[in-house]
Amino acid sequence: MDAADIQDDLARVLITEEEIQARLAELAEQVWAHYDDGQDVLLVGVLKGAVMVMADLMRHLPGSVPMDWMAVSSYGSGTKSSGVVRILKDLDADITGKHVLIVEDIIDSGLTLSWIRANLLSRSPASVEILTLLRKPDAAKVEIDTRWVGFDIPNEFVVGYGLDFDEGYRNLREVATLAPHVYS
Repeated sequence: MDAADIQDDLARVLITEEEIQARLAELAEQVWAHYDDGQDVLLVGVLKGAVMVMADLMRHLPGSVPMDWMAVSSYGSGTKSSGVVRILKDLDADITGKHVLIVEDIIDSGLTLSWIRANLLSRSPASVEILTLLRKPDAAKVEIDTRWVGFDIPNEFVVGYGLDFDEGYRNLREVATLAPHVYS
């Protein structure tokens, strides 16, 4: 779905599909070089939001890299993080001794990602790094050491490219802010 298809629901487009793809290509090159041609790294996507980021990041990698998924919940149906994390789906793979790259859609307060990182570190991996498409520096409640960031954005609620509002708008190709009438 393009922004033009739902323009009445959107306040503005922050990042276009073309900008997202160009940045993911750059990040994939950096990731590939960091892990010495993808050697011994497991990409861990955080469901549901990171599906688009993971898929497109992997398509930009020049070689094969395994992936796994975690699903956690810290959001209700609203626009703010609750700060309480529940594992809905855990990893299938044993990460002992492996290099883990967490792939996220967005870092907002950082509370959820901080919890995920600590949880994964408790499983004795060789390393845990983080790649996120979006980061809201002004929303941070905890400091997150993030190796790769696609874009820093304002502290506004955004949808698209995997990010949702009440499970809608995930399939928007761009990242945009919603018009107030949608969520008020």
